[in-house]
Amino acid sequence: MFIVVVGINHRTAPVEFREKLSTTPNSIPKSCLNLYNCQGVEGCVILSTCNRTEIYVTTRELNQGLKATRDFLKDKSGINDTEIKNYTYTYTLYDAIRHLFRVAAGLDSMLLGETEILGQVKRAYQQAFEVGTVNQVLNVLFQKALAVGKKVRQKTGIDQNAVSISYAAVELARQNLKNLSGKAILLIGAGKMSTLTAGYLKANKANKIYITNRSYAKAVELAGQLGGQAIKFTQVYNHLKEIDIIISCTAAPHYVIYYQQMADALRQQEERQFILIDIAVPRDIEPAVATLPGVSLYDIDDLQNVVDANLEVRKKAAAAAEVIIEEELVKFMRWLGTQFMVPTIVFLKQKGEEIKQKALQQALRSLPDLSEQEHQVLVKLANTIVNQLLHIPITQLKAYAGAGEGHLYTEILQNLFDLKILEEQENKNKVLSEDAKEASYWYQRK
Repeated sequence: MFIVVVGINHRTAPVEFREKLSTTPNSIPKSCLNLYNCQGVEGCVILSTCNRTEIYVTTRELNQGLKATRDFLKDKSGINDTEIKNYTYTYTLYDAIRHLFRVAAGLDSMLLGETEILGQVKRAYQQAFEVGTVNQVLNVLFQKALAVGKKVRQKTGIDQNAVSISYAAVELARQNLKNLSGKAILLIGAGKMSTLTAGYLKANKANKIYITNRSYAKAVELAGQLGGQAIKFTQVYNHLKEIDIIISCTAAPHYVIYYQQMADALRQQEERQFILIDIAVPRDIEPAVATLPGVSLYDIDDLQNVVDANLEVRKKAAAAAEVIIEEELVKFMRWLGTQFMVPTIVFLKQKGEEIKQKALQQALRSLPDLSEQEHQVLVKLANTIVNQLLHIPITQLKAYAGAGEGHLYTEILQNLFDLKILEEQENKNKVLSEDAKEASYWYQRK
């Protein structure tokens, strides 16, 4: 059984290609079923986020499984074979398992150690499980990946420190106020940095977000995306009584928040506390604003120091996380080897017994005048030959299973001795397959 992943992410492709391969949450069940029904695919899970789309497949024929997965992506997106190969990555066996563990741990994310991906992996697994496209190997693999993701965060604390200016700004605000839910936040600027900041604010349950920008249309557009409210730039000081936090990031060559206007606006609000975070270069907020009562002002240098220090902490945590992942990879490979080993040994012994009995009966028919003692000697000889012949392969197979390589050697033995394990497993999976077909029928009708 091969585990395969074919994916695309923020490192391998620009957004115009990523969006062609992306799958909306509502369409993932139907997509899983479509892929599951492709020849060579025995199980599949589709993980699709804003920065990645990954197809996890189990298959007994590696080339057939890879072709089915790439054809599925090509048909879905309209991207040709060359672009699929240029913009996607492919991992198999150990590398595929290691990759999923790293994804769940946040080591493959744009924001090192981010926590949102763990929930996204869980949802992808649950959706595939509910429509019946998860076989035993994928079932255990994804449960293990989720456990690894949690373990990495618990053991290393990799998700505890901010690693970008936008993230640091939001984290600083959260630490000062404990909770951003119910707090009113004003974003000054509607560019890329402000958009990233807005995303982190939403992730931290901020539900009162105001946007202002010199181009009011851009403020309206970003506010619409966030479910926030746009404010005309000239009216900012009039709204201060509603605001708890200001995060400013514009491309203006001069200040956009001035000491005197702030002083005038806050004169009637002396008991209030304000947090102002200036992440613009050049600065948006006049430094003298920091001297006003109740105002805490932070600039990008304050945040950069936090980012630099915390990035080093996360890098150290990531190194520790890689060790955990390798340990868990070995454990999973041992389990995988064991799953293949047990039925293979049983069927191999049955095969040996069948051959022995057939040969023994032929010999006994050819020697009808054997005494009871001679008969027993012949039976003992046949048993000894079969047992000794199978002893070394079975012993070696157990050793390879313990080293995590059992699944490879079991498949070799199954092919060499023509063991019919696949047919029995297909019979066991018949009910699951029928359930998947029924689910496919209902999803096609939606």
